[in-house]
Amino acid sequence: MTVPEPRTPGRYRIALICLGNICRSPMADVVLEDRIRGVGLDQQVDVVSAGTGDWHVGEPMDARAAALLAEEGYDTSRHRAQQVVAAWIEEYDLLLAMDATNLGDLRALDQTGGATADGRLRLFRDFDPIRPGSDVPDPYFGGEAGFRDVLTMVERTSEVLAREIADALAL
Repeated sequence: MTVPEPRTPGRYRIALICLGNICRSPMADVVLEDRIRGVGLDQQVDVVSAGTGDWHVGEPMDARAAALLAEEGYDTSRHRAQQVVAAWIEEYDLLLAMDATNLGDLRALDQTGGATADGRLRLFRDFDPIRPGSDVPDPYFGGEAGFRDVLTMVERTSEVLAREIADALAL
């Protein structure tokens, strides 16, 4: 699956969306930013994450997610939870939901249906080479194994996504 072309030539803006913006989407944000740097596009690609709910706005990443990412060499210090707003639908080149419910919430914000029609609203795992189109399970109420599983999914999906974005920016 390919990413949509950038709305602004030479720039790409990606939003990663989950429920509370403290587990899945910030994990994906940190890993995808790392992969984007790895392909040399950190000056051309902006990655943000947000939640559909406002329960955790301003809070850091879940301590379990942050500890696992730090253990794996990622920097989690900059993350503060925020809530997605309707304006993002038109501002971002790609909005990737962590699960089908989050995707439904994004589609509800897409008043004109344009972002849905042009493929800018999708599931994050649409780019997963092993289980495309699957949900990223929410590890919040589980243990360490759930966070590790999410990190594995996020890392392999981010590899593909970074290459796809590199190809889109090469147009």
